[in-house]
Amino acid sequence: MIATPVRLAPDVLLRPAELTDATGFSRAYRRSLEHLRRTEPPREAAYYTPAGQEQRLRAQLAEQEAGRLRLWVLIHEADEGSGEPDVAGAITLSQITYGPLRSASVGYWIDVGHLRRGLASAALRAVCTAADQELGLHRLSAGTLLENTASQRVLTGCGFTPYGTAEKYLYINGAWRDHRLFQKILNDRHP
Repeated sequence: MIATPVRLAPDVLLRPAELTDATGFSRAYRRSLEHLRRTEPPREAAYYTPAGQEQRLRAQLAEQEAGRLRLWVLIHEADEGSGEPDVAGAITLSQITYGPLRSASVGYWIDVGHLRRGLASAALRAVCTAADQELGLHRLSAGTLLENTASQRVLTGCGFTPYGTAEKYLYINGAWRDHRLFQKILNDRHP
């Protein structure tokens, strides 16, 4: 599970998320609130606090411990001396399933201050490699809002192909929204 940090850019590392990242996540979410609002479910104000992020991270790390989720954080190193990691984004494999399916769903977001640097693509490539080589998964899936062409470019640039549209798929920004569905077949190994 990408235990060793992977350099995505001269100033950005990808590594497994830790509970100590809660404050960094809180700051990044608050900075990116308006940018992310159009692509995320509605959140209570407490979600954006360090305590809210600690609670979220505890739940996700428990899911990770159970083998159902993997969470990585993109760390911007410019403020290394501040003592707390500066979060530049995150990428998650969720709904990890083994057996004959060997699949997971991938989701990611980038801090508004780090957009258009290729970080989402670099992180997604690294996670696809880990999903294939370390987790032994066969397939990854992802969904985007129909109008989220930036995320669709990231997915197709990393070898994902569209395979359909899910009507009223997720409750985003106050309404049930249609999503374009993508998948990437990682390998054809036997399960």
